[in-house]
Amino acid sequence: MTQSLWHLENIDVTHLLCPTKLGNEDLMARHTHCNFKKGESVYVPQDLSDRIFFITEGSVKISVMNEEGKEITKAILGRGEVFGELALLGEQRRHDFATALEDTNTCVVTLEELRGLMRDRSELNLFFMKMFGGRQLEMERRLESLVFRDSRSRIVEFLVNIARSKGQRVGYEWVIRKPVTHQEIANLTATSRQTVTTTLNDLRYKKLLSFNRSRLLIRDLDKLAQEIK
Repeated sequence: MTQSLWHLENIDVTHLLCPTKLGNEDLMARHTHCNFKKGESVYVPQDLSDRIFFITEGSVKISVMNEEGKEITKAILGRGEVFGELALLGEQRRHDFATALEDTNTCVVTLEELRGLMRDRSELNLFFMKMFGGRQLEMERRLESLVFRDSRSRIVEFLVNIARSKGQRVGYEWVIRKPVTHQEIANLTATSRQTVTTTLNDLRYKKLLSFNRSRLLIRDLDKLAQEIK
């Protein structure tokens, strides 16, 4: 699956989940924006699950802690993506962490408001139906990767998927701006930071990619995909 955990193609709900975009002063007066600084928590486990968040700028990490206190990253979401949606499935209290990875702006819709919108707008029902389905498929893909692929292949597979879902194609190359850190890649692929660094350096040596803090450039996506064993 090439889409990120909660990203859905071909359905633009920006004007519904963030009605300030409509320029309607009444909607703007009733709508809530929340800004979060880098490293700030959006919510933590046991917070009341009564709001859904739509990212207009920035990025957010969704994670959990295992019994040993180790953080496990479930997803990293960016502009145009939604999180906190498990409230729609009856979640009463949050069971995971949502943390801003950079200065982030969100539009916030209460559960009651969202249910009202879904009654009136059929495209929202389709959006969330695809979102939940996409999440299930992505979790199954990640589980299969953990079982059947080695650490290096999981890292390469992650790079291929993030290029297809969030990258910008420029000729034969793919550019990913503001790439996640080596540690976050490790958290997402159940590997170590050292393994991520070693793998990326090896791929750079093979001239398959180049990277710095501001961007990741994949020179040939098909050749990179061939590195997956």
